Amino acid sequence: MQCELCGKDCPTCREAKVDGVPMMLCPQCSRHGESIPPTPVPRTVQRFITKHVKRSQPKDIYQDMKKELISNYNEVIREAREKKGLTREDLGFRIGERTVTISKIENGDLRPADKTITKLEKELNITLFEEVKTVSSEQRHHGDGLTLGDFIKTEK
Repeated sequence: MQCELCGKDCPTCREAKVDGVPMMLCPQCSRHGESIPPTPVPRTVQRFITKHVKRSQPKDIYQDMKKELISNYNEVIREAREKKGLTREDLGFRIGERTVTISKIENGDLRPADKTITKLEKELNITLFEEVKTVSSEQRHHGDGLTLGDFIKTEK
């Protein structure tokens, strides 16, 4: 934790009032304010917390990612729109996006949100997501250990 007065990292910061403002202060800066006694937590609350509150395990956010946006999404969207004979304004109106947004997406300046991608796929009858390829992490047996090249080999 950091002292809110001097900015120094301090594991023993305590709450104190400086000019009526409660702040977390290090021992050196706490002499400039009035000490605030910590509010005791009732035993019933302590027992509830220890019994009922579960510690969450860190979650791998990439675990559920099975698809990714294709690299030439902007060209595919533009070609499909032109093939259907739609203007950027028409397409924007149909999927609920501004013309400027459609323009930026087609120019490759803006990556569309997943919701917008789904709307574009449905309206233009195209596929913008592709399956994520898994990366093999097989190790060579030369005794040199795992190299960067070994780690990034992709499936053929």
